[in-house]
Amino acid sequence: MAVTFVIDYTIDPSKLAAFEEYSERWIQLVEREGGTHHGYYLPAEGASDKSLALFSFPSLTAYEVYRSNFGVDPDFIAADKLRTDSGCVLRWERTIMRPLAANPR
Repeated sequence: MAVTFVIDYTIDPSKLAAFEEYSERWIQLVEREGGTHHGYYLPAEGASDKSLALFSFPSLTAYEVYRSNFGVDPDFIAADKLRTDSGCVLRWERTIMRPLAANPR
């Protein structure tokens, strides 16, 4: 069963350029590893320190293969380093979602 991940970020709005670069890198990494990235989203109105990212993998097993790259693959390490060094992400929370119905409308 496919799984979709929702990452709820609290970001530093003064470091939006660094967050955009960080986002672009992760979109490429998810897609390189067989996932589908649905994008990063910023509020059109409301709090300016929020962002959401959504991406899917065909299964939890496929996601675990992707996760095995953390701390090992140089591109994953570089993306994490950008986040850490820039301070663009203050915190995040990950939720794993599944479709409610086999054929959503």
